[in-house]
Formats: sequence, structure tokens, C-alpha cells
Amino acid sequence: MKRNPVIPFAIIAVLGILTMIVLSIVGLDQQDQIAQEDGTGGEEEVIQDPEVLIESCISCHGSDLGGNNGPSLQNVGSDYSVDEIQDIIINGKGTGMPGGLVSNEEAAILAEWLAEKK
Repeated sequence: MKRNPVIPFAIIAVLGILTMIVLSIVGLDQQDQIAQEDGTGGEEEVIQDPEVLIESCISCHGSDLGGNNGPSLQNVGSDYSVDEIQDIIINGKGTGMPGGLVSNEEAAILAEWLAEKK
């Protein structure tokens, strides 16, 4: 009596696939529970301190905002209005200034702070 050697492998493969499907469903349910327990629901926290927000600008504009690879921001408030600064932060300017480095709410906070620099 010879048995078919493929059948045990097929059974193991089917059981493995079913196990992966069950674990995936359980994992998705746990992800939703963790998001609800955390209270944030996956939303990012808006940073209110412009001194912290400016850290994403330091690499191009320098630690004192005097300019490095990018232009100086020490007197940017005399050149641009709050709305213009916020538009540049959100959308970028040319090829040197990328947009979207901070959220829209953080861009508004940063723009108000930079507009005071005259």
C-alpha cells in the first residue's frame, strides 16, 4: 500500500493559511481596541510651542535662523505677512523649501511666531 505523500503537505499548508487568516482578524480587532483605549484615535498631537516646531527648520535655516543652506529667517516678518509665511510653510517655495514639514495647525503657530521677527 502506497500513500500519496502530497496530502500531508496540503493539509499542513491549508492549516497554516487558516491560522494566518485568524491571526490577522484578531490583530485588526486589537489595533482598533488599542486606538480607542489610547484616546487619540490615531490623531497626531499639535505642538503649540514654536521653539519646538522650529527644529524642523534648523537644518536649512541654521540654529539661530540666520541662514545656512536656506535664507535667513531673522527678519522674515518684515518681508512677508503671516498668511504668506503660512502658505510657504504649508506649500513650500520653489525647489529649496519643501512643504508639509509640519501640520496646518502647527504651520499657523509657526507663521505667527516668524511674522513677529522684524
